[in-house]
Amino acid sequence: MRYSASHHKLNLILAAQGLKPGDAGGIDRLFGGQDGYYWFGTLRDLCPPGKTISWENQYEMVHAIQAHENATAAEDEMKPQVPSAANIAALSKLLGDPL
Repeated sequence: MRYSASHHKLNLILAAQGLKPGDAGGIDRLFGGQDGYYWFGTLRDLCPPGKTISWENQYEMVHAIQAHENATAAEDEMKPQVPSAANIAALSKLLGDPL
């Protein structure tokens, strides 16, 4: 299964759930519970404005998100976070592209 993300797609995902970008609690729940809002923000940061990024499979998607997290954490001299299984499941469900 292919996966993709863009600012537009993320906004559509939120709108479909009646959420706004600042609704941390709602976004937490939508993106897998604890730290869901964090991973939503990481995705927005990863996506170039006006562009769509895509991956061939879930492994590539998770690897790209984690690589971005690792790089930004290193810039901030912080320990990188790791998405939970619930975060990954939610990201996969939300970012999967229909055939």
